[in-house]
Amino acid sequence: MIIKQVSVFLENKSGRLNEVTKILSDVDINISAFTIADTSDFGILRMIVSDPDRACETLKQNAFSVQTTEVVLAKTPNKAGSLSKLLDILQKEEVFIEYMYAFSMNDDGAVTVIRPTRIERCVEMLQKHKTELVRASELYSL
Repeated sequence: MIIKQVSVFLENKSGRLNEVTKILSDVDINISAFTIADTSDFGILRMIVSDPDRACETLKQNAFSVQTTEVVLAKTPNKAGSLSKLLDILQKEEVFIEYMYAFSMNDDGAVTVIRPTRIERCVEMLQKHKTELVRASELYSL
């Protein structure tokens, strides 16, 4: 239920994102989801990948600044109001969210990647409210 996310610090230069994707592709690591937050000087690429430990090791060997963080993946129906219901649960249970992003799986639903300040509490509250959580073992079959 708690998944490792890979964060890569990138200089805001042409081609840096492409370098990361090629490096991961060369070692057969799949990117399931990603988001980029940027400033004028640098960006942070956050990714859910098929092998986070190997991705970090490989990227570090190629001179990238990389770290892992823990996130929760919540699965919801892909229809209007589903995200609002998820956020209502977290707000009512006083789970603070640092950031989040999502991806759609069309008819199979949507997955929201959540980085809470207290990850165990987040998992506990989502389970209490019968929210389907994605396990690491099933992540790569999505």
